[in-house]
Amino acid sequence: MSLLMSLLLFSGSIHPTEAPEKSLIQQEGKASYYANKFDGRRTSSGERVKQHIFTGAHRYLPFNTLVEVTNKANQQSVIIRINDRGPFTKGRVVDMTYAAAKAIGMLGRGVANVTLRVVNPTKMVALLDYSLTLDRRSPLLPDLMPVL
Repeated sequence: MSLLMSLLLFSGSIHPTEAPEKSLIQQEGKASYYANKFDGRRTSSGERVKQHIFTGAHRYLPFNTLVEVTNKANQQSVIIRINDRGPFTKGRVVDMTYAAAKAIGMLGRGVANVTLRVVNPTKMVALLDYSLTLDRRSPLLPDLMPVL
C-alpha cells in the first residue's frame, strides 16, 4: 500500500513536457500533382487552386511555408508555397500544381520520388497574390528564373 502511495505521489510531481512540434527540415517520399479538375477550387487555406502557380499541399507544414521539392530521378528542383492540406494517400508527402510538377519533370508518370526541404524554417512568408509562376519572375525570390 505504501509503495502504491509513493508511486502516486511521485507521478503527481512529474509534469509532462509539451508534445514535440512536428518539425520538418527535410522529408522524403512520393509527390503527385493536382488533376486539372481541381483548377479554381478552394484549398484548405481558402485560396483557389491555380495550376500555373507553384503551390502545393502538405499535411502539417504551416500555410505559406516555402519548400524546395527535388525530383530524385533527375535532380530537378522547384520551390513551392504550401497553401493546402494533403495528400492523404499513403506514402505521398506533397501534392503540387501542374506547373510545379512540370518544372521537376514528373508529368509523364504523375508520381515521383522526391526530397522536400524547408527553404527557411524560421520565417513565414507573407501571403501574396502572386506566387512563383511559370511566366514571370518570383516576387519572393527575384533571382529565380522562370521555367518556360
